[in-house]
Amino acid sequence: MVKPLKPFKFLSSSLLAAILAHGAPASAEHAFSLYDAPKYPAGFTHFDYVNPDAPKRGTLYLANPDRRTSFDKFNPFSLKGVAAAGIDQFMFETLAVGSSDEVASMYGLLADDMVLAPDRRSMRFHLNPRARFNNGDAVTAADVKYSFDTLIEKGAPQFKSLFGDVARCVVVDASTVRFEFKSDNRELPLIVGGLPVFSRKWAAGTPFDRIQLTAPIASGPYAIESYDLGRSIIYRRRADYWGNDVPARKGMYNFERIAYRFYKDDLARLEAFKAGEFDVVVEYSAKNWARGYTGPKFSNGEIVKKAFPHHNGANSQGFVMNLRRPQFRDARVRQALGLALDFEWMNRQLFYNQYTRLDSYFANSELAATGAPSEAELQLLQPFRDQLPTAVFGPVIKPPNTNPPGSLRANLLQARQLFADAGWHYRDGALRNDKGEIFQLEILDDQPSMSRVIGIYVRNLEKLGVRVNQRVVDYALAQKLLENFEFDMTSLAIPASNSPGSEMFDIYGSRSANEPGSNNVWGLKNAAVDQLLGKIVAASSRAELVTATHALDRVLLNLYITVPHWYSGTHRMAYRNRFGIPATLPLYYEANPYVVSMWWEEKPR
Repeated sequence: MVKPLKPFKFLSSSLLAAILAHGAPASAEHAFSLYDAPKYPAGFTHFDYVNPDAPKRGTLYLANPDRRTSFDKFNPFSLKGVAAAGIDQFMFETLAVGSSDEVASMYGLLADDMVLAPDRRSMRFHLNPRARFNNGDAVTAADVKYSFDTLIEKGAPQFKSLFGDVARCVVVDASTVRFEFKSDNRELPLIVGGLPVFSRKWAAGTPFDRIQLTAPIASGPYAIESYDLGRSIIYRRRADYWGNDVPARKGMYNFERIAYRFYKDDLARLEAFKAGEFDVVVEYSAKNWARGYTGPKFSNGEIVKKAFPHHNGANSQGFVMNLRRPQFRDARVRQALGLALDFEWMNRQLFYNQYTRLDSYFANSELAATGAPSEAELQLLQPFRDQLPTAVFGPVIKPPNTNPPGSLRANLLQARQLFADAGWHYRDGALRNDKGEIFQLEILDDQPSMSRVIGIYVRNLEKLGVRVNQRVVDYALAQKLLENFEFDMTSLAIPASNSPGSEMFDIYGSRSANEPGSNNVWGLKNAAVDQLLGKIVAASSRAELVTATHALDRVLLNLYITVPHWYSGTHRMAYRNRFGIPATLPLYYEANPYVVSMWWEEKPR
């Protein structure tokens, strides 16, 4: 129901989460794990959650998997434009990939072994001699270096931030590269392991950030077969795909073709699914799930409706505030705005009680702060006692609640007092400051399905005298406005990680606050947050990581930069009853990547 925050698409959540083992020796390894030994030993043949004997056949028809209703480029690394659905996952591979049943691990893909230097200041990768681009060329060390240098110099801003502590990439020989690090940041070996690699020949002669509709020369299992701008794109599995028997790819990407069709809104998408235009839908609307997936095809088993459980940390989603705007600079104002959201009423009346309120930036995981801070947390927080709200050092705050004995009226009275303390008083029909200026804001959204939620929230804000304009735009314009921070408030989802690392600097760090295209959409600049991010990245044990994340969670909650939404512990999916699905579910997975990478065709369409 919310537009996801732009993630680092080319690093899976588990790979982004993983950090190399403490004190890893300088010897070649097939895999690295955060603290314990990798689950899968050298010589393993496949991950447990795939079917290694899945047939390679058939066409999978899908709708646009997110809110993009079109595309205008095949370069998913550049800032401007909208990339084609699926192109990042299907065509670009990394040096290593994560396992979906471990919190923190990575296994070789383009690389067949990895060596971390004893001083942790460099990481060497040897390339699999079988690795080939879709033009038949071998993947070489020079291509890896070209990819690294190009992403930093010409890629979207998050790559410069992500690789900021990597000094350089050195070609050791035709099959070996070495990444040298500026610091002993423990996550750096993982970060470079997640580098997406593409050929130096891709659109040769065209500036990288201007590559539009030139098909990528890359090493992934699929290539573009055909496309119709604004309507569809079809990928075909490469007959010469080199990775079929690589353990990290065995039993994966089993469809001969994957075809995306684009629909303008959720209603059109649902009706198209029922009519048989595509095969699988992931439903994010509780109302649609409860009331829309009914009829003879569901009753007779032609279409299966199923909730797939997962163990992912909850995406942190909510109405985020642009702190660059003057009306949001006072934390009391931000807290007051949060008090106007009546989740309990919406969960009963709109969501069919399918959701749980988010009470943490790391909900549904051990990373979420609970109770009073531990001694270890207090040690991290103490240097900032004079800079942080007193509540940070007490029991973790909980979102407002309207269940008895609470009520919306009590929450709005508290909000009114907070506004008054911040210099905003209700008079002449509106909330005004001493200059008589009206408190007003605009809520930006690109999803008609969110309108009723926003409408209810706006109604409560108007009771306080806040003037609200609800602005609905298309995906492309919304993306552009967000990249340039041209909004007041909007709904976003921050992808969850079970073991956060350097990507957090791009989301919450001061250095990314004014970088166009960064994921710090709030414009958050806070010294305590920056220091805690450093503690997270430098953690040498899982316990240290959890402690630092708890402390960060407490600070973020008390800054009131987001009006928290809700989450579900399942993926709601409906699909035509013609697919094979592995018997074992991964522990940590997203719905769309799971379908396209691990399912297979049992019955022809």
